[in-house]
This record gives sequence, C-alpha cells and structure tokens, in this order.
Amino acid sequence: MESSPPSNEPFELPIEDVFDLHSIAPRDVKEAVEAYLEAAHAAGLTALRIIHGRGIGVQRETVRSVLARTPFVSAFSDAPAEAGGWGATIVTLQPFSGPTLP
Repeated sequence: MESSPPSNEPFELPIEDVFDLHSIAPRDVKEAVEAYLEAAHAAGLTALRIIHGRGIGVQRETVRSVLARTPFVSAFSDAPAEAGGWGATIVTLQPFSGPTLP
C-alpha cells in the first residue's frame, strides 16, 4: 500500500478556547497565534488558553509579543497552576463587534 506524499495545502482546525502549540513548528508559532486570535475573535470567543509549554520561555515570549500588539486583546497572564501555570497563557479578548471598515 502506497502512502500519499504530505500536502503543503493549508487545513482548517476547529477554533476552540484552548490552542496547544506543541504541534506547531517553532518557526510557525507567530503566524499560527495571529491566525488563531483572529479566528477565535471572529468566532465570538472571549476567554482563551494558549499552551506554549515551559521550556526556556522562547515560545512564551513569542506568544506574549503577539498578544501585546493585538488590539482586541484586553488582558493576558500566566494560567493558574491547575491549567498549566507558566506553561500556558490565559487571554481575554474584547467581544467581536463585526469587521471594521477602513
């Protein structure tokens, strides 16, 4: 049985209130978090948890730099210990009010 070569086509992931970055290549984290935030906001989610892992803090800093410059992010902080502690970030988004016109 032959296997198909991997596709470079994008695929859709369900947008939920938890986004685990462990399956995302480090070089793609910034773009993945930006896309996730946009989709979660458009879906009406306001409370999120982004799991970046503990490690040495590189993913955490990448995530937080994206959050800090995203206008519809109201707040973010370390998750409580039972939800990942400093290996995850809790995010509060402003409610979605529809697309903005230029």
